[in-house]
Amino acid sequence: MNTKVLLEKHIHTIVATALAEDIGTGDVTVQLIPEQTMARARVISRDRAVICGVDWVNSVFAQLSPGVDIKWLVKDGGSVAPDQTILELSGPARALLTGERCALNFLQTLSGTATICRRYADLVKGSKVKLLDTRKTIPGLRVAQKYAVTCGGCFNHRIGLYDAFLIKENHIAACGSIALAVSKAKQISPGKTIEVEVESLAELEQALGAKADIIMLDNFSLGAMRNAVDLTGGRAKLEASGGISEQNILSIADTGVDFISIGALTKDCKAVDLSMRFVPD
Repeated sequence: MNTKVLLEKHIHTIVATALAEDIGTGDVTVQLIPEQTMARARVISRDRAVICGVDWVNSVFAQLSPGVDIKWLVKDGGSVAPDQTILELSGPARALLTGERCALNFLQTLSGTATICRRYADLVKGSKVKLLDTRKTIPGLRVAQKYAVTCGGCFNHRIGLYDAFLIKENHIAACGSIALAVSKAKQISPGKTIEVEVESLAELEQALGAKADIIMLDNFSLGAMRNAVDLTGGRAKLEASGGISEQNILSIADTGVDFISIGALTKDCKAVDLSMRFVPD
């Protein structure tokens, strides 16, 4: 399923869950402020970053009050410098204060994901390789982080366990062989992408013989990757995985593989430092 469709389907629920977790039986601190009090605020980035999370922030305040107005100065995928204003808000002070942390949690986390993706994408700029994410995502934020990956200039692997086959070592052991696993996958869901993880050139030959669509080269050396590209000869797409870092990613791209999958894009992201401050009229 298209990531954007998934976002539109689930974003309201994701935000509602986060608000319920934070607010519980009610925000007691905002009761200090008269209900009719209006305010203006702005959100500032303390870091150099790639922004992602516009729809999540919009949904937070829309669910709290129809009276909150938001003016975005940066779109998803846009870059910001330290002390740059990202958005301006106006409306009921209670709604702004209640929604502040929830909104910033989404924005800082997704921007952190987009930022690290942009950094990796820039390292292989000019090459033909596509950088892919993995399923190593924050529970409950799978679709959100997958979207953030695209904002940072990288690409999505399968969304979950349902939209493509990824036959790994334990699947192969349970099925009996690579050939039997691929054959069974084609019977179960004809036309669905079949990827096989291999750990040697011998297993690569088996996956090619079984006519897998994509073959994942698990922790191959640079030399072995080059041999794999030559051996494959375009009969399947090749994906490098395991041990990928900022230091070796360009060398891996230069081997001729089609994809590089990187768990760090989503699991090692550092939240962007953001701050919301009320401003005088």
